[in-house]
Amino acid sequence: MTTRSSENVRAWLGLAVLALPTAVLAMDVTILYLASPHLAVGLGASPTELLWILDSYGFVIAALLVPMGALGDRIGRRRLLLVGAAAFAGASVVAAYAPTAEMLIAARALLGVAGATLMPSTLALISTMFRERRGAAIGIWAACSSPPC
Repeated sequence: MTTRSSENVRAWLGLAVLALPTAVLAMDVTILYLASPHLAVGLGASPTELLWILDSYGFVIAALLVPMGALGDRIGRRRLLLVGAAAFAGASVVAAYAPTAEMLIAARALLGVAGATLMPSTLALISTMFRERRGAAIGIWAACSSPPC
């Protein structure tokens, strides 16, 4: 195998690794929507609290995508990706064991902060890894970012 083809294989394997966090973000939203009736009953959440449980994550991600991209430029994209992945895992555990609706809303907001670190980091890393096939790589990343139907 030539050096160029081994680098190509490494880049595509790297894409698979980098697409995983965005797929997890998309699955998280889908799972929450499916579980929302059970959450409402189990936590005794009011309709307003249930709305915040569902939407706090998206609001925080939307608000922090650009600032987290700038932070990744300053401290390093890989470092931000690793910190964000660890924070996402920790916030997921807090959300899974949240005893009240308020605690789940706060955990979902923390998940949004962590999620906002993952998306720009993975996209920036993919953009630097692929020169010739960048469009295909970003298309695969975007497909992994969209929630399953």
